[in-house]
Amino acid sequence: MAQFFPLFYLIWQLILLLVLLDMTHRRRSGASMIAWFLVIFSLPYLGVLLYVLIGRRKIAETPAKAVLKPTATDVSPTVNPVESLLCRNAIAPATEGNRFLLMGNGEEAFENVRGAIANAQHSIYLATYIFQMDRIGKSLAELLAAKARSGIDVRLLIDAFGSLPLYLWSKPLTSLKDAGVKIEFFMPLRPFLRNTHINLRLHRKIYLIDDSTLFSGGMNLSRDYFGTRDTPSRWSDLLFRIDGPAVRHYRDVFVSDWNFSSQQQMPKAQAGILPAKGAERIQVVPSGPDIPTDALYDALLDAIHNAHVRIWIVTPYFIPDEAIMNALRIAHVKGVDVRLITPQKSDRFLFDAARSSYMREIEEWGGNISLYPQKMLHAKAILIDSNCAIVGTLNFDLRSLFLNYEIVSIGYSATMVETVERWMEALLGQTTDGMAAAGRLRTVAENLGRIIAPQL
Repeated sequence: MAQFFPLFYLIWQLILLLVLLDMTHRRRSGASMIAWFLVIFSLPYLGVLLYVLIGRRKIAETPAKAVLKPTATDVSPTVNPVESLLCRNAIAPATEGNRFLLMGNGEEAFENVRGAIANAQHSIYLATYIFQMDRIGKSLAELLAAKARSGIDVRLLIDAFGSLPLYLWSKPLTSLKDAGVKIEFFMPLRPFLRNTHINLRLHRKIYLIDDSTLFSGGMNLSRDYFGTRDTPSRWSDLLFRIDGPAVRHYRDVFVSDWNFSSQQQMPKAQAGILPAKGAERIQVVPSGPDIPTDALYDALLDAIHNAHVRIWIVTPYFIPDEAIMNALRIAHVKGVDVRLITPQKSDRFLFDAARSSYMREIEEWGGNISLYPQKMLHAKAILIDSNCAIVGTLNFDLRSLFLNYEIVSIGYSATMVETVERWMEALLGQTTDGMAAAGRLRTVAENLGRIIAPQL
């Protein structure tokens, strides 16, 4: 190439130098930098292209997206240390007086969401990673169109990559738009235009009705998650409902995401705090490129280090970084019950290959691996001791921890922790303990999976 196209070669060397300077400028972790170096030098042209498309993550690259900066509040020393750390990272404090309902199957979740939409009086705001025009999607679309025609403010925010078929062929949305439903795709796939990053996806699920009722969790809007009856193909997942003051924080996040996608300002919420509906103390924690720090990651790492009794993790994908693995190991040495509940086989082969080495390492310490064999387990939840329950959209992998736009609710009340605990115990009753032994070839393949893990 240098012999026949010297100018091209010179330009290529300049681009490669700029990419390497950009990589070092961002102060990446050692594992991430090594992985990118291997990709770039093994696949020079493709590697550089991949880095430009998916290699950067924080909001400085997308200045039009408003940074979420709730006002930091002085924290009483009597609150949970997790809440204290989050508040000092500019996350809004927990609110009292919330009602929390957990739904562990798609039928109950669908009936609750559909019923809330049907009874909406003035607004329906939905943000989702996946929206499919299957039987369930069409049923919801018909209901949303009917509510829009009746004068309800209906907005649907869909991730462009998560719902790629609908993004590429949006004709099925025509009837919704004609009915008055406002629809936006988050981060359209225009890789070389300003304010666009293919790698930064909206993984948040926010189903907000009348600014007062909130549904969130792992369930997207399709038959893989929802339905009127159970089916063998439906994934096992989790959805929760919140009524009370915490809902306002979810609205703030939805408004930020919507305004960025539409480049239009949504109406402001009514002034004042939402009335109390229950007794739960809940803190709403968004994470992602629109948060100036890795507040949720920091709080999670700190909670693992400070755990005394248990750390129970439910996740479909398990790809932690070395800091979290060390924290889990230290917790186990201290006598903490470290338990991972995950599907025996997920829907992503590469993720399964990358996670196995970490899971075997936990078993070598003496930690517990509980495999869910029946179907794909897509739920996400974490229990720390008896005073902290984390539920939401966050997978326990590097993509969710550092790249995606995510959101979780952290409950500090005993009743919410007990609710999540009962659900986990029921889940454990359907799992098998321990991984199958691996031969030498599989062990090598699993360990090599750690090389690609930072890019997943």
